[in-house]
Amino acid sequence: MTHVPPPFDPELAAALELIKEVVRPGLTLDEIDLVRQGPGIELLAQLDLTVGGFFEVEDRTVPGPEGAPDISLLICRPAARSDSGPRPVVYHVHGGGMIIGNNRVGVDVPLAWAKELDAVVVSVEYRLAPEAPYPAQIEDVYAGLVWTAEHAGELGADPERIVVAGASAGGGLSAALALLTRDRKGPQLVGQVLMCPMLDDRNDTPSSHQMAGLGVWDRTANETGWTALLGASRGGPDVSPYAAPARAEDLTGLPPAFLDVGSAETFRDEVVAYASRIWQAGGVAELHVWPGGFHGFDGFAPQAALSQAARTAHLAWLRRLIGG
Repeated sequence: MTHVPPPFDPELAAALELIKEVVRPGLTLDEIDLVRQGPGIELLAQLDLTVGGFFEVEDRTVPGPEGAPDISLLICRPAARSDSGPRPVVYHVHGGGMIIGNNRVGVDVPLAWAKELDAVVVSVEYRLAPEAPYPAQIEDVYAGLVWTAEHAGELGADPERIVVAGASAGGGLSAALALLTRDRKGPQLVGQVLMCPMLDDRNDTPSSHQMAGLGVWDRTANETGWTALLGASRGGPDVSPYAAPARAEDLTGLPPAFLDVGSAETFRDEVVAYASRIWQAGGVAELHVWPGGFHGFDGFAPQAALSQAARTAHLAWLRRLIGG
């Protein structure tokens, strides 16, 4: 079988050309520390998380999983008093391939939604692989969700209107969280926003082969992330669905899902398959495959027409789900 890649959207191809010296697709295990020391974290520290004073911002340390370290939650609440009762919550899980990042990575996206929808954003920090392999990440994310639901009152938030959202690894962890809360009968999520989610450790779909060496996250990088998380068990028969949601045999009883992915990225086929399996299980899902989109394109090129369309679709879905 030949693996001819689909073309990138022209606007996005131009953006890729601009960033190719900084962001390469084939991250390896021995490059993780180097990437962590890059300029991105410093830039995140300069973000105006108040969005011009709209939000009150707090870093809160809360209990982690039993026997594990505490975790950090970034809490952003609208500063204005609410006349319409408790606000919905966007519980945000950051991306970074399970190996890089913190609770400020990608938080500009849910903050933009929350400003439009008058919602609270809680962004969770979780331990990173390979120093902390599975299940550290999902257990941290679950502990943060439990705390958020139990303390919703003091946040001016509605514990019955929590949406989990994330991109890339954060999308995969969001999908895993929806499975775990269902199975543990934990806090009831009303929705899950899975943006280009990292779902399948087997790394062997046609799209993963098509996009080898292209874009910003290819098969090599994907193998790096999953191996850091799972070690020698990656790709084997005993991987938990709470690590790789594509492994879940039962997708019934999940909250409504929004999934999107680019047509020109590694994760395309696993995302399309996951949405299809939600429908086959009788669930609710909205799927967008953005033509010519590379992984995370709307973050790298937010002014591109395709990026604008994607961000409009995210917000429209959330508005139908939680109002605002």
